[in-house]
Amino acid sequence: MDKEVVILNRERNVSLTVYLLDVGGEFPAIAKRPLVLVLPGGGYQFCSDREADPVALSYLKAGYHAAILRYSVAAYADWPNPLDDYDQAMEFLKGKSEEWNIYADRIAVIGFSAGGHLAAAAATMARNRPAAAILGYAVAGEDVKGCSPTAPDTVSAVDGQTPPCFLFHTRNDNVVPVMNSVRFMEALTEHDITFESHIYSYGPHGFSTCDTSVQGPSTHISRRVPNWVPDSIGWLREVFGEFDDRNGGLLEPAVKARLSADGGDFLSVDCTMGHVMNNPKGAELLTAVTAKLKEQAPDRPVLLAEEMPPEMKKTVGRMLVRDALGFVRAGEAVLQDLDAQLRQIPNR
Repeated sequence: MDKEVVILNRERNVSLTVYLLDVGGEFPAIAKRPLVLVLPGGGYQFCSDREADPVALSYLKAGYHAAILRYSVAAYADWPNPLDDYDQAMEFLKGKSEEWNIYADRIAVIGFSAGGHLAAAAATMARNRPAAAILGYAVAGEDVKGCSPTAPDTVSAVDGQTPPCFLFHTRNDNVVPVMNSVRFMEALTEHDITFESHIYSYGPHGFSTCDTSVQGPSTHISRRVPNWVPDSIGWLREVFGEFDDRNGGLLEPAVKARLSADGGDFLSVDCTMGHVMNNPKGAELLTAVTAKLKEQAPDRPVLLAEEMPPEMKKTVGRMLVRDALGFVRAGEAVLQDLDAQLRQIPNR
């Protein structure tokens, strides 16, 4: 493993510490590796060492390159300095991707507390958004004003380009209330963004990896809290893809960035029913398919749109076309034929 320390801004004491794992040679199945960029917490007053190397080492062990950004804090914490530091770090890492064997499109960011706010800002408003974001007891929304009056609300900044997110928190965190994570999840849900969340029953703020190297055994905290580390690694493998031992690359991700294909260039059976029905050509096609299904099997549990009560129409509208037609036993041949036709309709 190699270690590189890069000074990004000497005046503001901004640095990037990069840990690079070997590829090839004794790792014949690995030509490149994803990277996890760690943003320690510290209330925008300092960068916590507890949330730096111990975190990076966890992802290194899992096979990812890791880097730690010590961003602008204290007298230099005024916005947008920290976000500019993040963007500079990402541009640097992407510029080194070939030399350092990094998948430039598979860089995740993980942040804790105020560093979690910076990670959320990176995911929602940066020039170089990460491919995934892991947010640990992160400050979000207007609560950020308590540690940085100039920092923006990240909840209202969530949009359709926000990457998949993994969130963890404890229910009784009395420094950064759990509603910070809940509101961020609500915004992700509203914008159809893939996410996973773990709200543990009890534990203090700032537990980092929660093993005994950083959190004393006498701490009153749920024994399940350390599970966030392997869970987040497993989640990253789902959204980035597993290492492929056949060609040295990565397998296709098991989880897509969006729950539906509503934002794609063309319609498909992976769009929601409501989205397809709001497109005149899509609605015409879907209505014809459901009418035919009902005609072929009168006892099939199919209701045409005009036959549905409002609440049922709302519920069905949130379902993927694939799932809704699967529920009424449409069959794979019907789905494939419908998908081929929907993919001819531009998504406007």
